Amino acid sequence: MTIVHVTTMSPIAQMVGNNRIVTGNGIVHPVGAADRPPAEELRIRRQIVEKALTALTSPAPFFV
Repeated sequence: MTIVHVTTMSPIAQMVGNNRIVTGNGIVHPVGAADRPPAEELRIRRQIVEKALTALTSPAPFFV
């Protein structure tokens, strides 16, 4: 099974053996930004999801 780990703690994800890692936005909201206006948060979310989809179709290891 191919998975992508979206996290803000990439070094820990690497230590436990994940090989497709996308760095999220922040500790509290890794796939968003609650303090931003809705349009900007949507843009941030879309960017992170697009990176994760790219990682799914890329050979491992994949770190962004």
